[in-house]
Amino acid sequence: MIRHRPFGSGHPYSVDTEQRRPIDPVAGADLTLGVRTSGDVASVLCELERRTEGRTTRESRELAPALRSSRGQTVDGGHLASAQARLARASGGWQLTLTDLVADENLRYRFTATGADGSVENTRWFECAVFGWRDAAGAVQADGSDRIVPGTVSVLVGAGRIRRVRFALPLAANEHVTGLGERFDTLDHRGHALDSVVFEQYKNQGAERKTYLPMPFAHVVGESGWGFHLRTSRRSWFDFGAEQPGRILVEAETDAPDDGTPVLAVSFFDGSPAAVLDAFLAEAGRPEELPDWVFRLWASGNEWNTQAEVMRQVDLHERHEIPVGSVVIEAWSDESTFTVFRDARYEVDEEGGPLRLDDFTFPADGAWPDPKGMVDDLHEREVRLHLWQIPLVKMRPHPTGQAAADARAAVREGVLIREEAPDGSLRPYRNRGWWFPLGLMPDLTDERSARWWTEKRRYLVDEIGIDGFKTDGGEHAWGRDLVYRNGLRGDEGNNLFPVHYAKAYGDLLRSAGKAPVTFSRAGFTGSQAHGAFWAGDENSTWDAFRWSMFAGLSAASSGMLYWGWDFGGFSGDVPDGELYLRAAAASVFVPIMQYHSEFNHHRTPSRDRTPWNIAERNADDRVIPVFRRLIEVRERLVPYLAEQARRTIATSTPLMRALYFDHPHDENVWAHPLQWMLGDDLLVAPVLEAGATDWPVYLPAGDWVDAWTGQALAGGRTLRRPVPLDEIPVYCRAESWASLRPVFGK
Repeated sequence: MIRHRPFGSGHPYSVDTEQRRPIDPVAGADLTLGVRTSGDVASVLCELERRTEGRTTRESRELAPALRSSRGQTVDGGHLASAQARLARASGGWQLTLTDLVADENLRYRFTATGADGSVENTRWFECAVFGWRDAAGAVQADGSDRIVPGTVSVLVGAGRIRRVRFALPLAANEHVTGLGERFDTLDHRGHALDSVVFEQYKNQGAERKTYLPMPFAHVVGESGWGFHLRTSRRSWFDFGAEQPGRILVEAETDAPDDGTPVLAVSFFDGSPAAVLDAFLAEAGRPEELPDWVFRLWASGNEWNTQAEVMRQVDLHERHEIPVGSVVIEAWSDESTFTVFRDARYEVDEEGGPLRLDDFTFPADGAWPDPKGMVDDLHEREVRLHLWQIPLVKMRPHPTGQAAADARAAVREGVLIREEAPDGSLRPYRNRGWWFPLGLMPDLTDERSARWWTEKRRYLVDEIGIDGFKTDGGEHAWGRDLVYRNGLRGDEGNNLFPVHYAKAYGDLLRSAGKAPVTFSRAGFTGSQAHGAFWAGDENSTWDAFRWSMFAGLSAASSGMLYWGWDFGGFSGDVPDGELYLRAAAASVFVPIMQYHSEFNHHRTPSRDRTPWNIAERNADDRVIPVFRRLIEVRERLVPYLAEQARRTIATSTPLMRALYFDHPHDENVWAHPLQWMLGDDLLVAPVLEAGATDWPVYLPAGDWVDAWTGQALAGGRTLRRPVPLDEIPVYCRAESWASLRPVFGK
């Protein structure tokens, strides 16, 4: 076996052994051609034709052995180590590097593998152009106050197409750069470089500097204040003064004819951070008001996989006097259809049509003996229920029953994302990631396809009464060779997929007369208008706690209103009582407060993140009473959160916002990046280190009141506040203290 895939898998951060890299060769830069072979191949030869200026040269070169991995990648970037191990295969890597490329030449090549037994196998012929950079002053359309540095616009061009554009913007000495979607590593990106592409980074997002929810939008804070938005869904790269201290370097993918017209539009905005964000949201879309109950506690655990366990956990909340507003069930379905409760009995609809509640019987001894009765019971207790989803038709193991009928119907109905085969034909795209490998992917960017998909879930909403969906895993579209129903290719459509994914489920809920409450981790420009979000998968560590706070503040600065994270972490062993309570205290003062825990194969001891399990696992009798006190504050805070959310929608001033929004010219706020305003009146300074007995707080100018003690304080200074385990520093604007003091039991 010998295999060469010029585009590779499309993994944005991993180079496949068998791909061409870069995909578009660049004059003056190295080009590596790689293949993957079966283990019995002894040598590989490349036949190469090079055509330039009407002259063709031919040569043959041997490939050298190359580093390989379990799936032919030099760097793994998958979801779970166990999933990676299941995909391990015996393969050999080979590569050839060309170092003398010139612009406008064309390459034609194929590979021949010779086996140890003398057998010979060829690939087909492949062709590509060599691209080169050239100046192109008119390639970028600037809307607003044009800040592009003259003479810095250039394009990567070849074979009559432009593949990339780059330019520079000024960056003054006292300016800070923030925004860029949800970012885990820092609030101010000055001195750093990053890119904008949707990616599932499983844990350690802050260290890896990758994100589920990027946006090519930035605030530049200081001096007069401004911002910019690349109006593109393709991948882009940014260097904020790392290479050149006084410049922002921007590069973006494109695919446009080389005809002298602009290939990229950039909007420039001027004014305060709120004014910049408001102008950006006018282009991207504004948040939609969700019901007040989303501000109550969300609770879930991946091992709450039976009706009895869900109700047991809800009962425990009541027993411990810890009110819960929403429960999310992840392990509810057969994990084959993602539409049918596990253990339900029904006749397969061979046409792949939607089922109704009457089609099912639920065994009394099954996992879910009465889903509707469960939902009705929860509603009587004022608890909403949300079900987990994944946007794939699962194909491993080979589907049977309804899952097989659904897969056949998806192909027959033409509702899937497709990929371009080597012969130019289109075939259904098969998921290239580690999680649910080879699954088929519905094209939720297409209205007909989205309706086909969501109608299968309608009975859950209309008849059982489900209140929302956890729209997980929106990052599975890899590669520019993908083709969407509207004609967009993957390089333009992949980042948009999670936006349409949440929208499709929101539309289903709205059509049933319900609020469009979705709970997503992936997104892009435009996601602001579609539901709530959480920060994805993380460990129970102090580092992850800090990274999550950066994520929330950067997401908010990019217009994400309803945001939260798995406080205390969701993966690995349970956090100790201190980390759990410090994270819970911070979560009281973010828009969405929720805990969640990863699947642990039902091993004991439990890794649930419930306060009673944390208390038991750590033999810490402080956890439940402190948590109860925090939740009581949160419950009293809900009306304020709802009021301030409406103000956010009206003004674009974030509900959870970094201090620079209110104090853009105060340099001191950048020394305290993980403090925030919650609405107009509350300043929050979470405790982010173990063992702290006091904590530094910067109070900006103005008059403040300590929300826990009622002490009046003048701003414009840094102080250290004692931080007992049941308190984190929270300060109220003095003029609003009378209305907010009951929230804090004063």
